[in-house]
Amino acid sequence: MASTTPTQIDQAPPVSRSKGSTGRAGDKIFAGLSKGSGILLLVIMASIAAFLTYRATIALSKNEGNFLTTFDWNASANPPVFGIAVLLFGTVVSSIIAMVIAVPIAVGIALFISHYAPRKLAAPLAYVVDLLAAVPSIIYGIWGALFLVPHLAGLNLWFDEYLGWTYVFEKTQIGVARSLFTVGILLAIMILPIVTSVSREVFLQVPRMNEEAALALGATRWEVIRMSVLPFGRSGVISASMLGLGRALGETMAVATVLSPSFLISFHVLNPGGGTFAQNIAAKFDEANEFGRDALIASGLVLFLLTLLVNGAARLIIARRKDFSGANA
Repeated sequence: MASTTPTQIDQAPPVSRSKGSTGRAGDKIFAGLSKGSGILLLVIMASIAAFLTYRATIALSKNEGNFLTTFDWNASANPPVFGIAVLLFGTVVSSIIAMVIAVPIAVGIALFISHYAPRKLAAPLAYVVDLLAAVPSIIYGIWGALFLVPHLAGLNLWFDEYLGWTYVFEKTQIGVARSLFTVGILLAIMILPIVTSVSREVFLQVPRMNEEAALALGATRWEVIRMSVLPFGRSGVISASMLGLGRALGETMAVATVLSPSFLISFHVLNPGGGTFAQNIAAKFDEANEFGRDALIASGLVLFLLTLLVNGAARLIIARRKDFSGANA
């Protein structure tokens, strides 16, 4: 057996560390890019907020009305008088109607695709739902104006006859169905694909062992969904709903095409009229002067803050419920 001399040991080729060094360099580059992307996002958000605040301050300094309670929007008058009371009411009411209609239907469709439909049917159905999310807003608006509005007249009369005692569904004005209720239905159709797609992906991530354990205990299909699927996907459904709500709050062209704008607040959601932030900005931006655009930007700042508050509330809800969902799985 040949022995190794000290000279041979000293002359042994050194272990190459280039691969490890390259890996560490790649980690540093990736970490730097990730951190830079996060910082860039914060800078963009801060820049948007600063721009909106600056232009809004110019408008509010010359406003002769109360910005929060005034019903009129006469930013081009002398002196200017404008307020967001009607716009805030219409935005919130139409979004609530959309969420009440869309979220239960979206969750039902997502559960059907993920746990009930045969595989040959589930894939095409999921594709169709995803395809609906790519339809432009103006197409929904044209469809809503030409098809939805005329065909909702009978439904409005039915609500007025059987649910008019609730005051909300009492129709006190004669006119076509260009109301906040119609806007809410249209927004529900528009956000349905988003909520459905995200919820479906969350339900598909439920650990198979959880479902098999429930089945082994003798649970029915619905009991498996109620005990295993829904608790796991609760935070995901909330996130999906907030994504849909974000689109409903900021939808512009579809709402502007369907709604008959008026600066009156009415809790009769079937009556024509109302307004939203996005619809008012789209309708008045071209004809507004420099000061009028500043006023519209001020209303946009309120919508910006409203969206931030909604997303912040969603994050708090998810954080409080993470122990009962799949967040820690």
